[in-house]
This record gives sequence, structure tokens and C-alpha cells, in this order.
Amino acid sequence: MIKKLQKKFIFINMTLISLVMIIVFAAISFFSYQWTARDSYKAMEKVIEREGMPPPLLEIGERRHPDTGPMTPIFTVTLDEKGSIKVSSMENVTVSDEVLSEVTKRALGESKQEGMLLDLQLRFLVKQTPEGTKIAFADMGREINSLTNLLITLLLAGVGGLTAFFFISLFLSGWVLRPAEKAWKQQQQFVADASHELKTPLTIILANTGILLSHKGDTIEEQSKWIEHTQDEANRMKKLVEDLLFLAKSDASQIQMLQSRLNFSDAVWGCVLPFESVAYEQGVVINSDIDSDILLVGNEGQLKQLVVILLDNACKYAGKNGTVTLSLKRMGVNVRLAVNNTGEPIAPEHRQHIFERFYRADSSRARKEGGYGLGLAIAKTIVGNHGGKISVESSDKVGTTFTVSIPTNAIH
Repeated sequence: MIKKLQKKFIFINMTLISLVMIIVFAAISFFSYQWTARDSYKAMEKVIEREGMPPPLLEIGERRHPDTGPMTPIFTVTLDEKGSIKVSSMENVTVSDEVLSEVTKRALGESKQEGMLLDLQLRFLVKQTPEGTKIAFADMGREINSLTNLLITLLLAGVGGLTAFFFISLFLSGWVLRPAEKAWKQQQQFVADASHELKTPLTIILANTGILLSHKGDTIEEQSKWIEHTQDEANRMKKLVEDLLFLAKSDASQIQMLQSRLNFSDAVWGCVLPFESVAYEQGVVINSDIDSDILLVGNEGQLKQLVVILLDNACKYAGKNGTVTLSLKRMGVNVRLAVNNTGEPIAPEHRQHIFERFYRADSSRARKEGGYGLGLAIAKTIVGNHGGKISVESSDKVGTTFTVSIPTNAIH
């Protein structure tokens, strides 16, 4: 899919660039032709007007004045009342009588004052004067050569430009589509991981129901073990689906953020107290340092979910006889929430992936603890929904600390 997008990007880019270059080159050629034709006709008019006068001199090294004469070979003929041809001016030009008669006849036969005789590479200009009808002819050889050289130059420049733009488009397509490629791979991995995680509880549920069906004569009490296991797996699967739905809605910006002014200190206390019993069963001590009456504007349900995720993660990985420390402090216009556990530190190669979906530094342990690797991804999404930032630090001396900074947007 990414390769197809890259080819499509290059094709569209090259098509648009080619179209622009064709328009620009066509405009350059058209205006060059018009300017050359205009200069040619002006030169012929000057020759007719200067009939019988000595040609102007061009002084080398001085600025050339438009009236110093034409740069194009020009000759003129005059027709008297009887239609006899008289060559008026033919400087540096040699024309036979037959050609002179032909071009004069053809110029008069065009029924217009100016035009071209392409086969002879001549322009002509017909003017009526007191002496009779005068026709000026200008050689188009230099003009044609100039336009030919211009077209060749534009063609070479176009080929070189398109070649350069092709490699630029190739580079840009890779650079622009790199995030899309990464997102595509993450989506594929996400679907694969989600399918695997859903498959596990479904397999257990099917196995339990199979056992129940094979003992149809037993009572519910006799088979309560399998029923309870089925219910546990169903609840786990329900939690997984809810987490997946939350992330999917967040990605699609479909979550309605119902924000209100709340006492975040009280909300955090409400999350810490229920965890004391959980921590006691796991042999973990929870310490808390919470500033009172920290007010902010946000979604209370999501913020509580954030605190629960961080506390649950800390208790799981604090280790036996470990300690979890939660602190909530005002930091100017922001509120800083930090949750530390004294368990084994997270290896540096895992830290950059810790907030990715389904990522677990210790897969076997995470599965044993009932996790799916979605908690920290949801925490990051919640923090992002509130315009904040979340980070992790981990070392042998202090353990692992997750730090959240959220703007209060509240009046203290």
C-alpha cells in the first residue's frame, strides 16, 4: 500500500510539474516570438520611412539607440501606378528578378498589410506612400535560428528539470510518507496484537464451555469453577474491548471531552485510598504527598482513569516489599503528578516504546499480571486530551517514575 501511495505521489507531482513547465515554456516561446515579430515589423517600418536617406551609423561602445537601424537584413520594393516594380533598397541582400517578382506578387495577393512567406523565410509589410505602394521584406533566418535555439534550450532545461524533480519527488515521497508507513505498520501490529489478545480469553471460554457441556448432569455448584473462570475471562475481554474502543475513538477524535472545574487533589485521594488494600496484598507500601485544593478544568473520569493506570502499573512492578510514591504539586500554571515505584528499572531500549500499544518490556510477567500493554498508551492519550505531557525516568537508584504535567486552566 505504501509503495502504491509513493508511486501515486510521484506521478501526481511529476504531472503537475510537467504541466507547469509546459505552460511556462509555452509562454516564454510565445512572447519571444511576439517580441521578435514586433521588432521585425518596426525595423521594416523604419526602412520604409528612411527611404533615400543614408543608413544610420552604429558607434561601437556606445549605447545602441532604437533608431540606429535594423539588425535584420531587409529590402524594399516600390510599385508605381502602372504596377511596375522598382527596387528601392537592397543593402547586403541579393534577390533575383524572378524571386523579387514572386514575393511581391504573393505579398500583394495576401490581401493584408503584413504577414509571412514561410517557404522563403520572409516577413513582409505593405504601406501606401505618396510615391506609391511600398513593400518591405525582412529575412527570418536569424529569427528562426534564434527561436530554434530557444526551443532546444527549453527542451534540454525541461528534461534536466524533470529529471531533477523526479529524484526530488522520490526523496520527498519517502520523507512525507514515512509517518504514514510507520502508522500503517503500527496499525497492522495493533490488529495482530488485538486479535491475539482476544483469542486467548475466547479460547479459554470455549474450553470451559466445552467442559460444562461434557458434564450436563452436574449442577452449577459442582461446575462453579469453570463458570467462574469463564466469567473472569469474559470480564477481561470486556475490559480489553473497552480499552480498544477508547483508543479507537481517541484516534478518530470522537471522544466528547466533557470538561468541568474540579478539585484534582480530592480526585487523586479518591484513587489512592482504594489502592492501599491492593498494595497491601501485593506487599507494597504506598506513600502520598498531595497538595490540597488543586483546581483544574478537565474531564474528571479520564483524569481518575489516568491516576488509576499509573498506580496500578506502579504496584505491579514495585516488587515484593517495594514502595510506591505518589506526589501531586502545583508548578506555576501547571499541575505535576508523579508516580514512582522502587522495582527493577526499565531498560533504555524499552523506554522509547513504553507508551506504544500492546508493548510490554516483560511480556510473560505482564500477561501473568493480567495486563494487555494498553494502560500506558491510554494514559498518554488522556494526558494529550488535556494538553499535557507524560514522561518516564528509570534508574537503579530511584526506580521508575512516571511524570505528568497538565495545565490547570483554573482560577486558584
